[in-house]
Amino acid sequence: MSPAEVSPADLDLGLVAAAEASARAAAFRSGVVIRPLTELSELLAAEELYAGIWGRELGPPMAANLLRAMVSAGSYVSGAYEGYELLAAAAGFWGPPDRPALHSHIAGVAVSARHRDLGFALKLHQRAAALVHGVPVVTWTFDPLIARNAHFNLRKLGARAVGYAVNYYGDMADAINAGDETDRILLRWELGSPSARAACDEGASANPTGLADEDDTTLVPIPRDIESLRQTDPGAARAWRFSLRDSMVPLLTAGAQIVDFDRRANAYVLTRGALA
Repeated sequence: MSPAEVSPADLDLGLVAAAEASARAAAFRSGVVIRPLTELSELLAAEELYAGIWGRELGPPMAANLLRAMVSAGSYVSGAYEGYELLAAAAGFWGPPDRPALHSHIAGVAVSARHRDLGFALKLHQRAAALVHGVPVVTWTFDPLIARNAHFNLRKLGARAVGYAVNYYGDMADAINAGDETDRILLRWELGSPSARAACDEGASANPTGLADEDDTTLVPIPRDIESLRQTDPGAARAWRFSLRDSMVPLLTAGAQIVDFDRRANAYVLTRGALA
């Protein structure tokens, strides 16, 4: 079912109400108002925001004209405002009717507004918007070397890792990805799942339980701060890319699953055992 065809009878109204309340509360805690971006001036502000994060040398990673087309097509384009200042924005594409999902393509928070939980507030707004449209799943990708994103996605949001893609986007020349290959973990966020509801609506981090015994569990470590390492020792940072790939891909090919991120060990938890 496409978002345009959903009717109130098709919605889980209790889940939608809880998601909307959680989104409002998260935005309030972060001191922002989150709303759809529709005017050209707003989309130009989003373009500038993204350029400030990913760099301006080769043009913004998401131009206002593309965002305008996405808005016209009914896609998800929203931003977080403090007064008149845009501090964060996210954009995503709806899937086809036979695969109802929202693919979150880009989300960014201004450097000046970090450490305010704006990313969490933005994702909760995205979750509520998808559920209002009768869409139960949001997908996206993230760089598996960035520990804070691994914790955020797997623990704070309760999303599920469903794959590891080697050099997913190919070469990218922006300020964040230049000089590295773009391996990505593919995520599936089942918006009404127990892990998502616990993380988003109950204020608890997702905490997978019922893992197989320790003999079936493997920890795959990553650097605690790959972003700083890329600045101080690019060669070592690049070596980490291939080391993680060489560890992760054979395990996943052999049937292991990424089930958690252990923040104390700063490592992914993989298991061949099923979750309870």
